[in-house]
Amino acid sequence: MKILIAEDDLISRLMLEKLSLKWGFEPVVTEDGEQAWGVLQQKDSPQLLLIDWEMPRLTGLALCQRIRRQETGSNPCYIILLTSRNQTVDVVTGLEVGANDYVTKPFNNIELLARVHVGERMLKLQHDVNEAKELLAFQATHDVLSGLLNRRAIMDGLAKEISRTNRQQGPLCIAMCDIDFFKKINDGYGHLMGDEVIREVAQRITSTVRPYDLVGRYGGEEFLLVFNSDKENGISLLERIRHIIYSSVYTYEGISLEATISIGLAVFDPPMEALDCQKMIDCADKALYQAKKNGRNRVELA
Repeated sequence: MKILIAEDDLISRLMLEKLSLKWGFEPVVTEDGEQAWGVLQQKDSPQLLLIDWEMPRLTGLALCQRIRRQETGSNPCYIILLTSRNQTVDVVTGLEVGANDYVTKPFNNIELLARVHVGERMLKLQHDVNEAKELLAFQATHDVLSGLLNRRAIMDGLAKEISRTNRQQGPLCIAMCDIDFFKKINDGYGHLMGDEVIREVAQRITSTVRPYDLVGRYGGEEFLLVFNSDKENGISLLERIRHIIYSSVYTYEGISLEATISIGLAVFDPPMEALDCQKMIDCADKALYQAKKNGRNRVELA
């Protein structure tokens, strides 16, 4: 783990650097508060900080305040303030401006190591909590099997895209995709093969669309696509998706098969205030029904 050392005294700075190396840290050494602030503006900057109170150009207290004012995310730094001041009022002042801990000089190496390890544990705990929150947020908005947005998330995304498209005055495409004869796949090859086909079809769709296009599993073997495009480019994109799916082979435990999808496309031009999400999806769904009726493995325009 990186540790930032901000200390203007040469002897103290060298000693802290030597100790941190001995303790297994990667020291990033600075001579004053301004230099430390510059380091903290860089990508992948240290989160564990040893800051001296008395420094030229920018004091440790001022640096603490600046760091806390800038922090907006869920990964705040852990700051240990070093100073020869040991009055209660000084300790309180240091903690109030944003320091997490306070060590008086001359410090005991064993005590400092213990406090640094507390900071290290707190940062790791913070990291684990953030990872857990991100996982929960992903699980709340994504379908477990396909990894795509779930139905609720894709509907929320559609509502936002309607508002954005009305502001920007561009066309909005909504496509409903359905795997052809999916019941026969489940009945003939088993549900595990059916799951594999859903996963692979989802992967092929997401690999073809743009990163900012919305793709969700609407239900069962149905997928909903929401993207900004005119009619011609929209059809072209969906034809590429259709082609990559039917030209692929889907394999599970030594069994291989081919699959196709049918797609219904609806294109809307602003203003769309009078249309709600479900009405727009119904238009794409009717085009999908027409694609099924006309022989499947095709794109139909509403």
